[in-house]
Amino acid sequence: MDIKAIKTEEDYNQALSRLEVIFHAPVDSKEGDEADVLSILIEKYEDEHYHIEAPDPIEAIKFRMEQMDMTNKDLAKIIGYKSRVSEIFSRKRKLTLKMIRNLHEKLKIPYESLITDY
Repeated sequence: MDIKAIKTEEDYNQALSRLEVIFHAPVDSKEGDEADVLSILIEKYEDEHYHIEAPDPIEAIKFRMEQMDMTNKDLAKIIGYKSRVSEIFSRKRKLTLKMIRNLHEKLKIPYESLITDY
């Protein structure tokens, strides 16, 4: 096991290649331990170099609806009126605190995604 910090894109690609080889190693083996450590190093490098912004609230809601095969009518039951859904999706109306709470509780959308500016 020759593990080192990932500092360059080349180091990153080598770590990914190695992880592909040992990904399914038994948990309590040397290769399993190596896979755990490599995963942590890769995640740290990706967080620093490939940061992905959270989607705005509207996109988060639409994505979750798609995942759950929901319609606008289904969403109206969660946030209020059907006209509210249209106003929110067209960005004419902001989400209220009550809507945010309902979306979090019923659709399991993280609060962080629902309270960002849009």
